[in-house]
Order: sequence, then structure tokens, then C-alpha cells
Amino acid sequence: MLHSLHIENLAIIDRLEVHFAAGLNALTGETGAGKSILIDALSLALGERADPDLIRAGAEKLRVNAVFELPNDPELCALLSELGVEPEEGLLYLSREVQAGGRSIARINGQPAPLSTLRAIGERLVDLHGQHEHQSLLKPSSHLEFLDRWLGEPALSLRAQVRETVQALRQAERELQELTEREREREQMLDLYRFQVDEIRKAHLQVGEDEQLETEARRLTHAEKLMALAGGAYDALMGEQSAYDRAAEASRNLTEIARIDPTVAEWRDWLENALVHIEEVARHLRAYAESIEYDPARLEEVIARLELIKRLKRKYGDTIEAVLQYAEDAEAKLRALETQSERREVLEAQIAELQAHAKALCAELSQMRQAGARRFAETVQACLRDLAMERAEFFVEVRPKPMDTSGADSVEFLFSANPGEPPRPLSKIASGGEMSRVMLALKTALADAAPVPTLVFDEIDAGIGGRTAHAVGEKLATLAHHCQILCITHLPQIASRATHHLAIEKQTDGTATRVQLHTLEGESRVREIARMLTGEPTETALQHARELLQQSRNRIESGVYTG
Repeated sequence: MLHSLHIENLAIIDRLEVHFAAGLNALTGETGAGKSILIDALSLALGERADPDLIRAGAEKLRVNAVFELPNDPELCALLSELGVEPEEGLLYLSREVQAGGRSIARINGQPAPLSTLRAIGERLVDLHGQHEHQSLLKPSSHLEFLDRWLGEPALSLRAQVRETVQALRQAERELQELTEREREREQMLDLYRFQVDEIRKAHLQVGEDEQLETEARRLTHAEKLMALAGGAYDALMGEQSAYDRAAEASRNLTEIARIDPTVAEWRDWLENALVHIEEVARHLRAYAESIEYDPARLEEVIARLELIKRLKRKYGDTIEAVLQYAEDAEAKLRALETQSERREVLEAQIAELQAHAKALCAELSQMRQAGARRFAETVQACLRDLAMERAEFFVEVRPKPMDTSGADSVEFLFSANPGEPPRPLSKIASGGEMSRVMLALKTALADAAPVPTLVFDEIDAGIGGRTAHAVGEKLATLAHHCQILCITHLPQIASRATHHLAIEKQTDGTATRVQLHTLEGESRVREIARMLTGEPTETALQHARELLQQSRNRIESGVYTG
């Protein structure tokens, strides 16, 4: 519910703090005192279009802050969570600042927010009646929800089943559509992946193969030179006057020296070890030279293989490992694409089953709505008669529409003020007072079903009095047991039934005009009701005011308004 409203520099209001209570809040005062400015302020806080002309003369900007106690509304909580808004100790702060240059700044819990976000939240918090803004019941798109809520749990449960089934159906249809749209692309990719996998697998690549082939290619290319070098090295080590013979002679000389001078024995050992290594190297050189042969055919084969490997690397990866990994990935994609035809068959069967189930649920829900629409219309019609609109007629039109998550029905509330007039949409109601009474009748019929926790009625008493005024007061008091109501009224029959009475007064000192607001209790409230009755608080008017207030207290204590 609306907890408080803080206003600065709006029209004739310089600064005003208003606190509201649960139940029925009556706002009264002389004509022109500024009662409707409170509604303008609340509209701004709820995201309505801002007019810089509303800024108080001489001020640079206006500011409005509205504080709400967060209702038990799962959909609102989900919306706040989606928007990243965290309530502070169960309170929600909506604020609006309008500058003289036309710039408007909106905030939610102190954080800047787009007006669209402010409006989305505001629509879950407040319905303003008597104006054409923020009236959820004037939007045909909301009528289906209201009818279903009035029908209760059977309709809501069935609607939830429809939503889940249709969502599953749409998801399956989207997936099938994507498969169909990608059919040509799928065939192209199948051909491509098959070619790539086949090309790589036919090459029979081995990790490290390229390095081995490059070494072999170099040997084959330089075979004659390698054989000559290996032979020359062998001859230098083991031929006539070879390194081996000279080292052997040196070893023998060291042996003789060691017999005389043992200190050189270690040198002889080194040289004998060298002789062993020379002999080993010579053996390997001979074998190496014998292994080399000039084979042009093999060289051509190796070069061709290396070219194949280089081409695959250019296409699929920098290394053989990368090329082989690409082949594995392509095979996985190929398998996924090849199974899509099977997925298509599964989806087509699933869609047929979901369509049949959704149609059956929608038919059942439509039947429930058609039957309930007449009962709901009769309930509203009875409320209208209580509000002195005996000749008015209310209709609930249920029309078929393409199936969606809400079912296969379009619902719209229609109204005819007088016999012979064709029923028209609620948004076509011209009279503000007439519209407010229709809204009151609807809200009374909906009672607990209506999700918006705060209702604001302006001009609801236009053109009524006497018995009708009493009836309107009774309806408001009854409805206030289910939600918070703010009602701007000139009728004592309505104001006397309020649980919280606020009086607005305009004062001027000749240079400036200001608005003051008072919470009325006791004798001050009696005097305000008396003023509303006769214009002057005469003794007769005061007595009548006390009687009205006592009647209201008696009815509250007896529980008349709770059921």
C-alpha cells in the first residue's frame, strides 16, 4: 500500500508530507484547495508524463517521493527481481524530479531508472480512477486476467497448464523451424565435413612423421656427397698413415716412457681410450656409408608425401596433431548433423501431441470462461444498481483468438449507460464520475481477485447525492477491507466512512499561496463533515455529522464491511 507521499514545488504546493493508512483514506477540502494536485503528484511518482508547467512559480524543479509497503504479489516481486531492484526492509521508494528545462529524472530506491520501468512497477501498485491514466481495467489486455482471477483456482490452474503446454509447443516449433531453415546449410556442412574427414583419414598421418620424412629427404638429396664425406672420414681415421695408426704409435711410446717415469701413465690411458673411440666411430662411418644409396624414386615419393602433409597443415592446423584433432572435431559435428533427421521426426511427433493437448486444455478453459463471464457480468450489474446506475448494463464479451499462453480467448468488458445505447469499451466512458462508479462496481465484484493493492478514486461523487452517495460510501468501505483506497470526495456520506480522514486547505498571505494538510480526528473531523453537509458548521450540521460518523463506527464494529 501507499505509505507516504512527499511533494516539493508542485503547482501551489511548496512542501508537503502526506501519510496514508490502510483502509479507506478520504481527502476533503474546498474546491480549488489542491486535492487533485496530490493525484498529479502520485501520477508523476508512478511514471506519468511530466509537464514543466507544474513546477511552482519561482522554483527550478519539482520533486515527488512515494513510499510503498511492498504487497504480497509474486508477480511484482518477480518483476523487481528481473529489474534488479531490492526492496529496503519491505519498502519501495519511487521518486521523480522534473526540472524547469523539461528534463525528468526517475529513481527506484535511489537508483536512476527509465520511466518505462517506473510505470511497469507503478501499474502493479496503484490504479488511478477518474482519470485515464494508470487504469488497468481500461486496458482490454488485462480483462482476461481479471476474469480468470474472479473465476478462481480452477481457471488459474487450467490457465497455468495451458501456459506450460503452449510454451513447450512453441519451443518445439521453434526448434523444428530452425532445423528447416538450416536444411540447405546442413546439407552443405554434411558434404564439407565428410570431405574433410575423408581427406585427413585417407592420409593415414602419424605423429612425428613429417620430421622423419624431412630427414630422409635431405639424405636422399645429398646421397653422393654424404657417401664421399663418410668415406673420407673413414680413411682419415683408419687408412694409410691414419689417425688411428699415429695414435697407436704414440700410445706405444708413452708405454715406454711410463716404465721410466710412471707419472705419464695416466696420459697413456687417455690415449688408449681415444683409440677405442676412434675405432668405434670408424665402424659407424663404414656402416653409414654402406647404408646410403641414391634412390630417385624414393626421393620423389618422400617429397610427395611431405607436400601432402604441408597441404593438410595449411588447411587444418599447424601440426600433424592439430590436423588429427580437426578430423575428430569434424567427425563429431558430422555425427550431430546426421542425427538431425531423427530429431526432426521426434519433434514432429512431439508437436502433434502438444497441439492436441493444448487445444483440449484451451477448449476446457474457454468453456469455463464462457460460463463464468455471464455470472461475473451479473455480479457487476448488481453492484451498479447499488450505485444508482439501475439503467446501466455491463457485458463480458469472450471472443475466440489464436491460441497463446493465456488460452484461445479474448475478453473485453463493455458498458452501456442507458437502454438502447450499444455497449462500448470501458475506455469510451466519457463521464469521470460515471467511470469511477463503474470501476468501483468492478473492483467490488473482483474484491480479492484484483492484484493492485491501492486504488485512487477521483470524481467518484460527481453528479450523485442522497441514497446514491450512501451506496457509494458503503461500497468503498466494503472494498477498503480488501485493499487501500484513496478517495477525493465532496460527499460527507463517503468521508464519514473513512478510517483515515485528511483535509486539504489552501492559504494565502497576499504574496504567496500554500497548501496545508491536516489529519482529522475527533471534533475537527466532525466540523469538516458538517462543512461538507451545509457549508457552515451550524449546530444542526454538527449534530448530523456526529450521527454520520457514529453510524459508520457502528457498522465497522458490527463487521458489516468485512464480508
